Parts: sequence; structure tokens; C-alpha cells
Amino acid sequence: MKSSQKPQSSSPKILGFIIMLVFVFMLGWNVGVNHTYQKDIFDSNNIVLSPYGEAETVNMQLFWDTWNILSGKYVDPHKLDSQKMIFGAVSGMVDSLDDPYTGFMTPKENKEFQDSLDGTLEGIGAELTMRHGLITVVSPLKGSPAKRAGLQPEDIIVEVNGESVEEMSFEQAVIKIRGEKGTAVVLTIIRGNVPEPIKLSIVRDKINVDSVSWEIKDQIAIIEINQFGNGTRYEFSKAVNEILNKRPKGAILDLRYNGGGYLEGAVDIVSEFIESGKVVTIKKRNPDEDEIIYTSGQARITSIPLVVLINKGSASASEIVAGAIQDNGRGYIIGETSFGKGTVQEVENLIGGASLRVTVAKWFTPNDNNISEVGITPDLIVERTPEDYENNTDPQMDAAMEYLKK
Repeated sequence: MKSSQKPQSSSPKILGFIIMLVFVFMLGWNVGVNHTYQKDIFDSNNIVLSPYGEAETVNMQLFWDTWNILSGKYVDPHKLDSQKMIFGAVSGMVDSLDDPYTGFMTPKENKEFQDSLDGTLEGIGAELTMRHGLITVVSPLKGSPAKRAGLQPEDIIVEVNGESVEEMSFEQAVIKIRGEKGTAVVLTIIRGNVPEPIKLSIVRDKINVDSVSWEIKDQIAIIEINQFGNGTRYEFSKAVNEILNKRPKGAILDLRYNGGGYLEGAVDIVSEFIESGKVVTIKKRNPDEDEIIYTSGQARITSIPLVVLINKGSASASEIVAGAIQDNGRGYIIGETSFGKGTVQEVENLIGGASLRVTVAKWFTPNDNNISEVGITPDLIVERTPEDYENNTDPQMDAAMEYLKK
């Protein structure tokens, strides 16, 4: 909430104390499934000692001096939004890690993030990331305004409504792209080998995303998983029950444009296809906490032939599923090399409804492959060109159907 009062002489100290609490919390977490928080140690001169026993110390006086100078001398005091300054300080600290998947979320951003995992959000309907310093499309959601407008995985966004994103943070750019239903945003993108920038006008909408949808075609079960959200486990289990009653002769698991979600959801999906075997290896900061995750032993779709479809928009949990099925020899992978996100994040709730999304581990396929920046390579590479999309043809799906019929 913005402050409507001019900062008083005592406000920097009060707000400074709040900031200190935030810094103590964020510097003191201990990564792991069971979180044990350590207290930082302060001396009388506001010097923070490292919570991990490192020799380096952090002198907070620089922060306080900057805060006090701005509060006392900045020419436009009405611009001194104390809440925004706190968020900016925390964001800057997190951004210094140069990890596109670790980020601070304001209460508003945190709510939107949680809504997206619940399957409801408002905007253009695309998952974005910062990759090599560039705002990059991971995947447009199926049925979203972004997908209908022609946004594609690995498109690089360079302008929003004619304004360059070069000097924007990732969060600032995302805020400008988001907006109310019915309003339009114009994105200028750079795409692969296309020589000139492309302008796309996208009308924002309220987006409801079903995690799972399915159909039977020519005795083949086609199962689409759009994201690994809160309802995926239930929706997929229900779909499996109905599919088994149809007695299909083969199955296609479509993970294209699935930008990921919960790790647990990926393990659940793999466990339906593989009776026993390794799903993924999680390697954490402390090697003693590394873990190998196996299937649950409750597989129901073990005997029929399986094809998994992936493309450049398949990331994270989607890649865990594809990698596990490929390495265990359970199915055949068709499509394009996936996005290449081989890290695991946890969301820590912070004071006031904010949150911190932090990378806590790296994951490896059952054959101990790290797919970060590399992706999953299909057994059969089949591209789907822009002309295919325009003509509503799908050579990847055709290749999957042909493989299973043979």
C-alpha cells in the first residue's frame, strides 16, 4: 500500500527495522525439505555475520546511509514510497544471484502466481523467464490469448507497447505485460531466424486452464497435461480410470507447451506408467540431503505402448516426466528438444503476503543426465512449423499416431 504521508525523521528507523527483519529472514533460511531457520548475529555496529560460518561480513551501514539520504534529500519526497523501496531492496538482493528461477514476489505477484497453479489467471497466458539476460517465452498456455496470437516458445520479448525492456527488471516487464481482461498489449519479439522483429497485439483475458484433458481417437488415448498444478493429481487419476474403461491399444502423453509446476505432480504421472524404477535424482546444496525418488508402485498403464510428445515449450516437471519415461525405456519420445530447466524451486512465504521463489536443488534424469540449458532430446525429432500452425496441421501428433498403429 502506498503511503500518503511525507516521511518523518523517525520513519527511516522504524522502516529500517522492518527491512532488517526481512533481511534476517531471507539470509537465514536453511535449504531442505524440513526447514530450520538460523538467526543471524548482529553486533552493535549493524554488521551481519554470515549464518553459514563464512569469514565475510556484510556491513549494513551502506544500506542505512542510502535510505537516510534518500529520505532526507530526494527532490520529490512524494515519490518515496516506503513499501516500494523495501520491495526494491529485497528484489535487488535476490536478483544479484543471477538465477532466473529465484525471485522475490510482492503480495500481488504472489497471489497471481498461486492463482496460476490453481488454473486461474488473467493476462496473456504465457510463461516467461529471464534467459541469458533476455526475457524469453517458455511456453504460451494452450488456448490462451498468447497462443492464439502466435507467440511461440523461445520468442524473445524486446518491447512492450513500444517501450524497450532493456532497462527493465524481469518483474517490471511482467507487470507491464499483464493487465485486465479486454485490454490489449503489443509485444515486439525476436524469433529464431526471422530477420525482422515481429509485433504481436494480444488482447488479455481471464484464463482457466484445465490441468488434464483427454480423448480416444482410433483406439488411441490422447492425454494432454497442460501444467502440473494443484489439481493435476486428481484430474489425471480420474482420467486414467475413464481411459482404462475404454481399453485403448496405445497412449499418447502430450506435454507440449507444458511449462511445468509441482515436482510431486511429475512423480505421480510417471508412477502411473512405470511400476517400479527411478524417476529423478534431486541434488541439493548439502550432498547428504540428496535424494533419489522412485515410482509409487501404483502404476495402472503399464502394458500398452506409449508415446510422449514434447517441444520447446515443455519445461521443468514436463521434462522430468519425459526424461524418466525415456531413461526407463517405457515409452517413445517424439517432437522437439525441450526447454532445458533442470532446477527445483520452493516458495517461501514472507511477511505481508510476499514470497520468495528460491532454487533449492538441481535434478537429474534416471541415467544421471543434467538437462539444464540442454533439454530432453526426442527419440524421433519432428518439427511443427509456423505454416503447420496456420494450416492447423500437426505432424508431431501424426507421427505419434503412426508409430502406435504400427
